[in-house]
Amino acid sequence: MGIVAALIIGAIAGWLAGKIVHGAGFGLIGNIVVGIIGALVASWVLPQLHIELATGTFGAILDATIGAVIVLVILSLIRRV
Repeated sequence: MGIVAALIIGAIAGWLAGKIVHGAGFGLIGNIVVGIIGALVASWVLPQLHIELATGTFGAILDATIGAVIVLVILSLIRRV
């Protein structure tokens, strides 16, 4: 996957995660960063749990969104402390 595709998928995943976890959005650049970090988290967590979702672009967006939601929940818990 190219860097442009990773940025677009990260932006979409970060935006979706911001909508799922209300009040946790970080703007466009922050959402891209959260989406990319989420994709990295999901690429490690989902195989550990033996979860294989869709493939291709849709699967990449879905995986990155799940990872970004995990990252946003962790960040919101850290902010509370």
